[in-house]
Amino acid sequence: MDIDSLRKLLGTSRDGAMLRLALARLLAGRGECEEAMRHLQEAVSMEPGYTAAWKELGRLRLQAGQAAGAREAWTSGLDQAVRNGDKQAEREIT
Repeated sequence: MDIDSLRKLLGTSRDGAMLRLALARLLAGRGECEEAMRHLQEAVSMEPGYTAAWKELGRLRLQAGQAAGAREAWTSGLDQAVRNGDKQAEREIT
């Protein structure tokens, strides 16, 4: 799906963390990192255990020069991965 199609789904019954991550990745690919980070923050608010969103949020924050924010996102993602027993996510985040 393209950005406009995903944006139309925001606020509908199909809105969720996976949609927000997909939208954020497309936005980041176009250089719209601030909006992408807002959607990632919403994704982890909706689903705190969604480690892929935490990992991407950390990457974009680091790219934006927000080292402390990146560390915070990765720490939260790692905590969730450990809590969920998700060894793959643990390896990806560390």
